[in-house]
Amino acid sequence: MQIYNAPLKDMQFLLETFGYNERINSMDAFKDFDLETLMMLMEQSAKFCSERMLPLNRVGDVEGVKYNPETHEVTTPEGFKKLYQEAVEQGSVGLTFPEEYGGVGAPHLAGVLLSEMATATNKSFSMVTGLSHGLLDALLAHGSEEQKQRFAPLLTSGKWSGTMCLTEPQCGTDLGMLTTKAEPKDDHYLLTGTKIWITFGEHDLAENIVHLVLARLPDAPEGIKGISLFLVPKFDFDGTRNPIYCTGLEHKMGIHASPTCVMSLEGAKGWLVGEPHKGMRAMFTMMNAARLLVGIEGVSLADISYQTALEFAKDRRQSRSLDKSKRDPDAAADCIMVHPDVRRMLLNVKSLVEGMRGLAYWTGFYLDISHHHADEDTRAEADDIVALMTPIIKSFMTEKGFDAISEAMQVCGGAGYTTDWSIEQYMRDSRIALIYEGTNGIQALDLIGRKLPRGNGRLFMRFNQLITDFIKANKEDERMAEFLNPLKDASKKLGAATMGLSMKGMQDPEEAAAVASPFLNLFGYTAVAYVWCLQVRAALDRESEGAFYATKLKTARYYFQNILPQINALVPIIEAGKANLMDLDISEF
Repeated sequence: MQIYNAPLKDMQFLLETFGYNERINSMDAFKDFDLETLMMLMEQSAKFCSERMLPLNRVGDVEGVKYNPETHEVTTPEGFKKLYQEAVEQGSVGLTFPEEYGGVGAPHLAGVLLSEMATATNKSFSMVTGLSHGLLDALLAHGSEEQKQRFAPLLTSGKWSGTMCLTEPQCGTDLGMLTTKAEPKDDHYLLTGTKIWITFGEHDLAENIVHLVLARLPDAPEGIKGISLFLVPKFDFDGTRNPIYCTGLEHKMGIHASPTCVMSLEGAKGWLVGEPHKGMRAMFTMMNAARLLVGIEGVSLADISYQTALEFAKDRRQSRSLDKSKRDPDAAADCIMVHPDVRRMLLNVKSLVEGMRGLAYWTGFYLDISHHHADEDTRAEADDIVALMTPIIKSFMTEKGFDAISEAMQVCGGAGYTTDWSIEQYMRDSRIALIYEGTNGIQALDLIGRKLPRGNGRLFMRFNQLITDFIKANKEDERMAEFLNPLKDASKKLGAATMGLSMKGMQDPEEAAAVASPFLNLFGYTAVAYVWCLQVRAALDRESEGAFYATKLKTARYYFQNILPQINALVPIIEAGKANLMDLDISEF
């Protein structure tokens, strides 16, 4: 059974809470996208996701993709090609891209909302358009004007799709080891090498596929400083087949309708993007945007799993309520919603989903501000927040999202483990999000090794100041005390852990690396607590408007009293450092 109701009410509440019209619609770039217009677009998208994408989700999982080794072609599941054309026709592919290249020109934030609904209803399918977005981000930021004019309109329209070709058999995260070569020839380059794990590297949905490929020029220095970035289309503009081929597919745990390809370049024609040997800078433009959307995957699949489990729990009867007054005298057993442990699991998921959704949207605000605000200092401050939050959103949300799906499955008991309720698919599909776009361990290292030290701690201080200012502004409101006090405590613990980690890390990098993941989770719980407080402030002011706001406060209360205290287990782990991790000899494992 597939159940999904797009969280449109929660979306609108969050956009109102964070000041959408004042902060986003007020910028010249988005003057045509007030909140009413944006929500109208989201309502249309929600209908498409629920009515067209969701019915094909299980079809794609069961049927999978097919590979023809003779032609190197990949066939997607039944209905996917028509679905793609429908998505193209409704304009969702180019929603957030400039009108000058055929896009709609909506805020990036609109793409975050759309991505949540699309991922929830059909993660495999949503990945093809998501990759095109990432390639366009990199192209518009670093490509030449000629490249933008030639490639961007075709990608924006959806006639062509995009990929990101980084990984090779001998190197994953350590891209300094890549060996793909790019030889100059006339006005282009000829690329030779092998790439693996390339999502939608080959498919039958779009007319053409453009690969964003990392490779080395003949004079490239060793390591990561010798990497350049190239645009390599499957077909050249004159229709000539470019020698970049899919030579095999990975057989995966989930996302069966999304082809994960081995790509072989045999002197494929490509064009340099940006400066020689500066490819990683351009690629990170794509990867950072992708990491924010990967974080949303944790929210998306946790939410649809929650909705599914809730529907099951409301109907399932098992055992008697421990409270005799709640027993149904007309039935042999009670609905399992009366059982405290079932409610515990459901509230674990609900409070995390709503909190993480808030954090993702809140960060999305800063992403748009960092690109489009008229004031340079405001843009720089917003960019700091986005840089700091990117590894946290990618890692924390995918990890906790996966855990939440497991909780939802548990609510359904044995039925949750079967295909009948689809949660088992959501669990399989979501697991990759902890791995791709930089494993969660890499995100934790990025947080402590790059983001915290940047500008002598400037990024952390900016975020910490936001919490401090919010607490000061609301400390006189007695209604806020039950939320502000645990936020203040969490903030102090995070500050102390940050300072301790910085000092230890300077003396011994392994000390910081050993506890980077628990530190990131401490940061994640605290960041979600802060955004929950923003929601609480808004809900208190609107409590008389209906049950939605009263429920918000109850859900927030559960997060602060039943979820946030988990930070108290993380602090001693962080303080323990590396000793117990590094004490064992390899032979002792």
